[in-house]
Amino acid sequence: MHPTSQFSLIHFWNQSDSVSQCVATILLGMSITTWVVILLKSIDQYFQRRRSKNVDVFWHCVNLDLGMQALGASPRNHFYLLARRGYEALHHIKLSRSTNAKDSPPQLHDRLNISDWVTRGLQQSIDISAASMQTGLALLGSIGSTAPFIGLFGTVWGIYHALIGLSQPAGAQAQTTIGLVAGPIGEALIMTALGLVVAIPAVLGYNTLTRCNKVTVSQLNRFAHDLHAYLVTGTRVDQGIR
Repeated sequence: MHPTSQFSLIHFWNQSDSVSQCVATILLGMSITTWVVILLKSIDQYFQRRRSKNVDVFWHCVNLDLGMQALGASPRNHFYLLARRGYEALHHIKLSRSTNAKDSPPQLHDRLNISDWVTRGLQQSIDISAASMQTGLALLGSIGSTAPFIGLFGTVWGIYHALIGLSQPAGAQAQTTIGLVAGPIGEALIMTALGLVVAIPAVLGYNTLTRCNKVTVSQLNRFAHDLHAYLVTGTRVDQGIR
């Protein structure tokens, strides 16, 4: 056997007890979860950036139906969902008022003007999109904040085993004191490193994805502002700014 094999990860795993193995398994699961969430959210953000470019195409279409097609009909396209929600809100309030004027007395929502009703529909769509984009980020934040402490627990447990080894009575094992403590100390250092390896990508991923989500929500708000003006007045505002 190679002399350094006793310091390999497999050797540490084989000599560790069930508590240390459980801690290592939890950290491994956290690491896998972190990278899966980062990968999936990064792919989603990539497609959202591509879809945001269709907003300019939307405003160059001759009518709303063609504009909706230009945005791209998809249940994961927040810009398309925003435009559809605004159109549905406008259509609903107009249809509801024309029906109530003939068949029934006014209802509570009839007291809202068209502008307020469309604003309400657009804001609901933005809130739903923002909540959808936030999915998984709380998990990243939790992993980033707890992984170092889980690794620290493994560290403390490894040092505890090292102290147990040092407390062995003098005798036949006296000359192997270094061998007794090397394993637990190495295990403790590995647990510390694992906690950091899990936590650092989780924190960086959380901050990066949160920033990307804010940019997308800002784009949705700008689109909603122009869309609201178009649906209510038939004219897009701030046409010369972009």
